[in-house]
Amino acid sequence: MRDVLDRIRTLVRARYPVLQLVSHEEQRVERALTRLSADEDRPIYSWRATTGLTGPEGPVAGTDGVNEALAEMGRVEGPAFFVLVDVASWWSQPEVRRRLRDLATSVGPKQQTVFVLGIDAQVPSELEKEVTVIDIPLPGRDDVGKLLAALLKAQKVEIPNDRFWQFVDGCLGLTEREIKRLLARIMMSSGGFSEADLAALVEEKRQVIRRSRYLEFWEGGGSVLDVGGMDSLKDWLDRRGRGFSDDARTFGLPRPKGVFLLGVQGCGKSLMAKAVADLWRMPLLRLDVAAVFSGARSEDESLRSTIRIAERLAPVVLWIDELEKGFMSMAEQGGGQSFGTFLTWMQEKESPVFVVATANDVRALPPELMRKGRFDEIFFVDLPDVHERLQILEIHLKQRERDPHAFDLTQVAEETERFSGAELEQVVVSGLFQAFSEDRSLSFEDLIEAARDTVPLAVTMDDHIKQLREWARPRARRASTDRHRVDFFEHWEEAE
Repeated sequence: MRDVLDRIRTLVRARYPVLQLVSHEEQRVERALTRLSADEDRPIYSWRATTGLTGPEGPVAGTDGVNEALAEMGRVEGPAFFVLVDVASWWSQPEVRRRLRDLATSVGPKQQTVFVLGIDAQVPSELEKEVTVIDIPLPGRDDVGKLLAALLKAQKVEIPNDRFWQFVDGCLGLTEREIKRLLARIMMSSGGFSEADLAALVEEKRQVIRRSRYLEFWEGGGSVLDVGGMDSLKDWLDRRGRGFSDDARTFGLPRPKGVFLLGVQGCGKSLMAKAVADLWRMPLLRLDVAAVFSGARSEDESLRSTIRIAERLAPVVLWIDELEKGFMSMAEQGGGQSFGTFLTWMQEKESPVFVVATANDVRALPPELMRKGRFDEIFFVDLPDVHERLQILEIHLKQRERDPHAFDLTQVAEETERFSGAELEQVVVSGLFQAFSEDRSLSFEDLIEAARDTVPLAVTMDDHIKQLREWARPRARRASTDRHRVDFFEHWEEAE
């Protein structure tokens, strides 16, 4: 928080009239402003609806209403800080907006600053040129370390240094009060901070995410070993994952931003998104993009809040499934402000939040989303070829405790031309249902019959898939190696 306080101090000395501080941590911010007022030798006046205006000498009579409080502030001479708590609730009143604009024009010459404190970054259009919005970050690593060190010292508890920082990192993303309550609960329940107590940190973060309207905490997302094919994408992810290390910063590399997976429905895009978190040993968060891009101004603030949560829980993988649905929702409701916020964040973010976005229909996506710098790379996920179909069939049989070598899967893979990964799974499931209904073991014939009874979606959506491939050819990398070329060279070498 030190960097933010330094910025606020600079703005105060530069005589910026109104600073809007966005935070859920009211007490923590007010403590910081109290210290700043002492450093700058400025008395502090604070107003809230429950107490009215309170100055250096105590409560000011007749200032329970915000209009009366603003009028009283306008009569104060000399340097001062004015703190307005939750005044955004009165933005709809023209008189409040007018008084605050009048106050903004008079405080600068008198070395005064107005602080608007609340959880909403929304600013009335009349005040946009007067108000500077500042997001107050949640406690950082040093802040949490001081809290934990103070508690351990008070309770005369010693823990290994590596475990100390495990608890510190586990608390990132929580407010100061949440951290204090969590650490106190761990102390009271176990009398110390053991390895087993680390699970409490995960549960507390899960509760934080549950309170978010748009984020969902996913556990056991899946392993990259459960994804058939996409060898080029897997290789890219394996190499890119090293970009989060300190060695990568020393080498001069930026943190990885994200990857965009587009392609045919049912071909494993979402499964791969989940597998990335397992591959990199990171928590997986899912963003409800359709709700975020609904278009209202309040939605834009909710998106900002959601981004702050994701950044404070970092390093994390943020999964945005079927991104095009968000833009369809935005178009239907005439929105767009939250989309602009999202694009700006994707372009400028420095926190280790790796975004994995998926889409089935590129026609609904705006071109500015594809600009270099939003994502590290764009991959096209096509229907699996015969080699990948063989892998996928083997994976689904193993998951159901069947030996793949007991079946002629090569023939099944050849019979399932133009099948998606999801449809190949259903071939296995349908075969198992058939065998179960006849009270016998799964046979090769069950799989062949299930394959022949299935009409793949690619057949009914042939034109759409052709358009998708044409669009992706010059714009995206293939997630899978072009096996036609590999087969050609393999046959050529055999001929030699």
